[in-house]
Amino acid sequence: MTAADGVRGYHDLRFESIREAFGQLFSEGEELGAALAVTVAGEPVLDLWGGFMDKERMEPWHHDTLVNVFSCGKGIASLCMLRLVQEGFLSLDVPVANYWPEFGQNGKENITLRQILTHTAGLSAFHPRIPDEDLFDWSTMVQWMEQESPWWEPGTRHGYAPITFGWLLGELFYRVAGERMGHWLQRNIMAPLGESFLFGIPDEDHGLIARMTKGEPVRGDKAAQLLFREMTGNPTGVTARAFSNPMSVLTSANRPEWRRMELPSANGHGTARALAKVYGLLSVGNGQLLDDQLVQEAIQEQVCGTDAVLKCSSRFGLGFMLGQPDHPLSGFGPSRRAFGHTGAGGSLAFADPERQIGFAFVTNRMGPYVLVDPRAEQLVNAVYQAFDGC
Repeated sequence: MTAADGVRGYHDLRFESIREAFGQLFSEGEELGAALAVTVAGEPVLDLWGGFMDKERMEPWHHDTLVNVFSCGKGIASLCMLRLVQEGFLSLDVPVANYWPEFGQNGKENITLRQILTHTAGLSAFHPRIPDEDLFDWSTMVQWMEQESPWWEPGTRHGYAPITFGWLLGELFYRVAGERMGHWLQRNIMAPLGESFLFGIPDEDHGLIARMTKGEPVRGDKAAQLLFREMTGNPTGVTARAFSNPMSVLTSANRPEWRRMELPSANGHGTARALAKVYGLLSVGNGQLLDDQLVQEAIQEQVCGTDAVLKCSSRFGLGFMLGQPDHPLSGFGPSRRAFGHTGAGGSLAFADPERQIGFAFVTNRMGPYVLVDPRAEQLVNAVYQAFDGC
């Protein structure tokens, strides 16, 4: 059903205020194309979409439109790794080099999966400048990673790994599972759920993908301004290298090579519905996607404080960002037990186990914010206001 603001889909009438908040993004010109999904107690209460897949506004957003959610995919990738831990293929605290021998050099010999998931491994970026086209060659990037050395002594501090996280987890997954994470994800999680979230999309499905666009030029929040100053003021430092090495990561989101490749840190494509369903099931527990005991370990605070890369406060469990309700960059609502991940440009997905909420917002109009985009924050606030009013 389509309303005057162009929003289509389903919502429980108890949550009409959330639907209105989503529609307001379009009526006020803040959005190009987006989708929003919410589950409560594992059941869908809202699945909405609206706007357009392209900046020319020729192709409407559909119920099955896929969009690049960038780092939102880290939560899904972490779930895949934790499933291998659950099944006994991996240990959180055994050196990665035990599974991937070529990794064990240049100070990386004792780095563990736990350190990678908590961003304490010191592998947030590549030191040397990586040629742009190497980005699309998995084996070449893995070789670069094998030769890399930590930026700090592993385990002594935390610094977000926006891009390298994908090769670290992806190659480790392949070494122990014998198949690529994207294939495993489809077969073991997404297909049984009847949903779409992919790392690596076949060419015949590229027509389902929304094109990423930049929003109106604004300065962003203080965290974004600080990050920009750090990157421009120290172009060979870890922050600049983390976000722009190779440089092609900044300009490739609409390229077929980017869509085709697998990079679990940054090029997950999916629907809000898929993300909300996954986080909704994790919020309920009962071992539906992951043993409850392992979920509890995954959402325990591992690190918290000033991030060596982001230069602002971050809080992580095992691969999941954790709620910081006392911090303006929280984004996950009022619960410190909430967990999920943000994505560059504005996408956000999380679980709140206290209220058994699964939430996902995805967009193709990229905003200039470091962690939480005001559009997503507005919708999260609407969800909690509606939930607490029921």
